[in-house]
Amino acid sequence: MFTGIIEEVGEVADITEQTNALRLTIAASTVLGDAQLGDSIAVNGVCLTVAERDDNTFTADVMQETLNRSSLGTVTVGSKVNLERAAQVGSRLDGHIVQGHVDGTAEVISRTADEHWEIVRFTLPADLARYVVEKGSISIDGTSLTVSALGDDWFEVSLIPVTLTDSVVGLRQPGDIVNVEVDVVAKYIEKMLPR
Repeated sequence: MFTGIIEEVGEVADITEQTNALRLTIAASTVLGDAQLGDSIAVNGVCLTVAERDDNTFTADVMQETLNRSSLGTVTVGSKVNLERAAQVGSRLDGHIVQGHVDGTAEVISRTADEHWEIVRFTLPADLARYVVEKGSISIDGTSLTVSALGDDWFEVSLIPVTLTDSVVGLRQPGDIVNVEVDVVAKYIEKMLPR
Protein backbone atom coordinates (compact mmCIF):
# COMPACT_ATOMS: atom_id res chain seq x y z
CA MET A 1 0.00 0.00 0.00
CA PHE A 2 1.12 3.54 -0.78
CA THR A 3 -0.02 7.04 0.14
CA GLY A 4 0.43 8.86 -3.16
CA ILE A 5 2.98 11.22 -1.61
CA ILE A 6 5.90 11.07 -4.05
CA GLU A 7 9.29 10.66 -2.41
CA GLU A 8 11.42 11.48 -5.42
CA VAL A 9 11.53 11.68 -9.19
CA GLY A 10 13.79 8.99 -10.63
CA GLU A 11 14.95 8.30 -14.16
CA VAL A 12 14.67 5.23 -16.34
CA ALA A 13 18.28 4.06 -16.79
CA ASP A 14 17.72 0.90 -18.86
CA ILE A 15 14.94 -1.11 -20.48
CA THR A 16 15.29 -4.76 -21.44
CA GLU A 17 12.50 -6.02 -23.64
CA GLN A 18 11.39 -9.58 -23.00
CA THR A 19 8.63 -11.76 -24.38
CA ASN A 20 5.41 -10.16 -23.06
CA ALA A 21 7.37 -8.26 -20.40
CA LEU A 22 9.96 -5.57 -19.69
CA ARG A 23 12.75 -5.20 -17.16
CA LEU A 24 13.04 -1.60 -16.05
CA THR A 25 16.14 -0.28 -14.33
CA ILE A 26 15.56 3.00 -12.55
CA ALA A 27 18.12 5.41 -11.16
CA ALA A 28 17.10 6.70 -7.73
CA SER A 29 18.51 7.72 -4.37
CA THR A 30 15.90 8.25 -1.63
CA VAL A 31 13.83 5.10 -2.30
CA LEU A 32 17.01 3.01 -2.33
CA GLY A 33 17.87 4.04 1.24
CA ASP A 34 16.40 0.91 2.82
CA ALA A 35 15.16 -0.99 -0.24
CA GLN A 36 15.64 -4.74 -0.16
CA LEU A 37 15.05 -7.41 -2.80
CA GLY A 38 11.33 -8.15 -2.87
CA ASP A 39 10.26 -4.73 -1.58
CA SER A 40 7.52 -2.77 -3.37
CA ILE A 41 8.22 0.58 -5.00
CA ALA A 42 5.52 2.48 -6.89
CA VAL A 43 6.79 3.70 -10.28
CA ASN A 44 4.37 6.26 -11.75
CA GLY A 45 1.78 4.71 -9.48
CA VAL A 46 2.45 1.10 -10.51
CA CYS A 47 3.47 -1.24 -7.70
CA LEU A 48 6.67 -3.00 -8.81
CA THR A 49 8.89 -5.46 -6.95
CA VAL A 50 12.62 -4.84 -6.54
CA ALA A 51 14.31 -7.75 -8.36
CA GLU A 52 17.85 -6.33 -8.34
CA ARG A 53 19.48 -3.27 -6.83
CA ASP A 54 22.79 -1.53 -6.40
CA ASP A 55 23.78 1.77 -4.82
CA ASN A 56 22.21 3.89 -7.58
CA THR A 57 19.52 1.80 -9.31
CA PHE A 58 16.87 -0.86 -8.87
CA THR A 59 15.45 -3.23 -11.45
CA ALA A 60 11.89 -4.52 -11.61
CA ASP A 61 9.97 -6.84 -13.93
CA VAL A 62 6.87 -5.48 -15.64
CA MET A 63 4.48 -8.17 -16.86
CA GLN A 64 2.09 -7.93 -19.83
CA GLU A 65 -0.96 -7.27 -17.62
CA THR A 66 0.76 -4.19 -16.22
CA LEU A 67 1.84 -3.06 -19.70
CA ASN A 68 -1.78 -3.41 -20.89
CA ARG A 69 -3.24 -1.32 -18.05
CA SER A 70 -0.58 1.34 -17.54
CA SER A 71 1.67 3.72 -19.44
CA LEU A 72 4.89 1.95 -18.39
CA GLY A 73 5.23 0.43 -21.85
CA THR A 74 5.74 3.93 -23.26
CA VAL A 75 8.64 5.01 -21.05
CA THR A 76 12.06 5.32 -22.64
CA VAL A 77 15.58 5.56 -21.27
CA GLY A 78 15.78 9.00 -19.69
CA SER A 79 12.06 9.22 -18.82
CA LYS A 80 11.38 10.83 -15.45
CA VAL A 81 9.19 8.72 -13.12
CA ASN A 82 7.49 9.25 -9.76
CA LEU A 83 8.80 6.97 -7.01
CA GLU A 84 7.35 6.03 -3.64
CA ARG A 85 8.22 3.24 -1.21
CA ALA A 86 5.43 1.26 0.40
CA ALA A 87 3.81 2.89 3.43
CA GLN A 88 5.06 1.81 6.84
CA VAL A 89 2.64 0.75 9.56
CA GLY A 90 2.57 3.48 12.19
CA SER A 91 3.45 6.34 9.85
CA ARG A 92 1.19 9.18 8.74
CA LEU A 93 -1.15 8.56 5.80
CA ASP A 94 -0.79 12.00 4.23
CA GLY A 95 -2.36 11.22 0.84
CA HIS A 96 -4.97 8.50 0.45
CA ILE A 97 -4.91 4.72 0.14
CA VAL A 98 -3.10 3.97 -3.12
CA GLN A 99 -2.60 0.31 -3.97
CA GLY A 100 -0.32 0.73 -6.96
CA HIS A 101 -2.81 -1.30 -9.01
CA VAL A 102 -3.47 0.99 -11.96
CA ASP A 103 -7.07 0.95 -13.21
CA GLY A 104 -6.33 2.51 -16.60
CA THR A 105 -4.86 5.49 -18.36
CA ALA A 106 -6.04 8.99 -19.22
CA GLU A 107 -4.79 11.69 -21.55
CA VAL A 108 -3.85 15.22 -20.54
CA ILE A 109 -6.29 17.55 -22.33
CA SER A 110 -5.11 20.95 -21.12
CA ARG A 111 -3.16 22.93 -18.55
CA THR A 112 -4.23 26.31 -17.21
CA ALA A 113 -1.57 28.17 -15.27
CA ASP A 114 -2.09 30.72 -12.52
CA GLU A 115 0.59 32.59 -10.62
CA HIS A 116 1.03 29.88 -7.97
CA TRP A 117 -0.82 26.78 -9.19
CA GLU A 118 -2.08 25.00 -12.29
CA ILE A 119 -5.28 23.26 -13.30
CA VAL A 120 -4.75 20.13 -15.37
CA ARG A 121 -7.67 18.53 -17.25
CA PHE A 122 -7.65 14.84 -18.18
CA THR A 123 -9.90 12.57 -20.19
CA LEU A 124 -12.14 10.43 -18.01
CA PRO A 125 -12.26 6.80 -19.19
CA ALA A 126 -15.93 5.73 -19.36
CA ASP A 127 -15.30 2.55 -17.36
CA LEU A 128 -13.81 4.57 -14.45
CA ALA A 129 -16.23 7.53 -14.45
CA ARG A 130 -18.54 6.07 -11.80
CA TYR A 131 -15.66 6.01 -9.27
CA VAL A 132 -14.59 9.63 -9.74
CA VAL A 133 -16.32 12.33 -7.70
CA GLU A 134 -15.64 16.02 -7.22
CA LYS A 135 -13.46 16.55 -4.13
CA GLY A 136 -12.68 12.84 -4.11
CA SER A 137 -9.22 11.28 -4.24
CA ILE A 138 -7.55 10.04 -7.41
CA SER A 139 -4.01 8.88 -8.15
CA ILE A 140 -2.29 10.20 -11.29
CA ASP A 141 1.07 8.56 -12.01
CA GLY A 142 1.04 7.56 -8.33
CA THR A 143 0.46 11.09 -7.03
CA SER A 144 -2.44 11.48 -4.59
CA LEU A 145 -4.60 14.32 -5.90
CA THR A 146 -8.07 15.76 -5.31
CA VAL A 147 -10.57 16.02 -8.15
CA SER A 148 -11.34 19.76 -8.36
CA ALA A 149 -13.86 19.65 -11.23
CA LEU A 150 -15.68 16.95 -13.16
CA GLY A 151 -17.55 16.60 -16.45
CA ASP A 152 -19.08 13.65 -18.29
CA ASP A 153 -15.83 12.71 -20.03
CA TRP A 154 -13.16 14.75 -18.19
CA PHE A 155 -11.87 15.62 -14.73
CA GLU A 156 -9.52 18.25 -13.39
CA VAL A 157 -6.99 18.49 -10.60
CA SER A 158 -5.38 21.62 -9.18
CA LEU A 159 -1.64 21.32 -8.69
CA ILE A 160 0.07 23.22 -5.89
CA PRO A 161 3.70 24.38 -6.30
CA VAL A 162 5.23 21.35 -4.52
CA THR A 163 3.35 18.95 -6.81
CA LEU A 164 4.42 20.94 -9.87
CA THR A 165 8.10 20.75 -8.89
CA ASP A 166 8.38 17.43 -7.05
CA SER A 167 6.41 15.03 -9.26
CA VAL A 168 6.22 14.12 -12.94
CA VAL A 169 2.59 15.29 -13.02
CA GLY A 170 4.03 18.81 -13.22
CA LEU A 171 5.86 17.81 -16.42
CA ARG A 172 2.88 16.28 -18.24
CA GLN A 173 1.64 18.16 -21.32
CA PRO A 174 -1.49 17.90 -23.49
CA GLY A 175 -1.44 14.57 -25.31
CA ASP A 176 0.61 12.79 -22.64
CA ILE A 177 -0.79 9.54 -21.23
CA VAL A 178 -0.89 9.08 -17.45
CA ASN A 179 -1.69 6.18 -15.12
CA VAL A 180 -4.95 6.45 -13.19
CA GLU A 181 -5.94 4.63 -10.01
CA VAL A 182 -9.38 5.45 -8.64
CA ASP A 183 -10.25 5.34 -4.96
CA VAL A 184 -10.38 1.67 -3.92
CA VAL A 185 -13.06 2.41 -1.31
CA ALA A 186 -15.53 3.35 -4.08
CA LYS A 187 -14.90 0.02 -5.83
CA TYR A 188 -15.56 -1.96 -2.65
CA ILE A 189 -18.75 -0.03 -1.90
CA GLU A 190 -20.02 -0.71 -5.40
CA LYS A 191 -19.28 -4.41 -5.01
CA MET A 192 -21.21 -4.62 -1.73
CA LEU A 193 -24.33 -2.80 -2.95
CA PRO A 194 -27.18 -4.95 -4.25
CA ARG A 195 -27.51 -4.77 -8.02
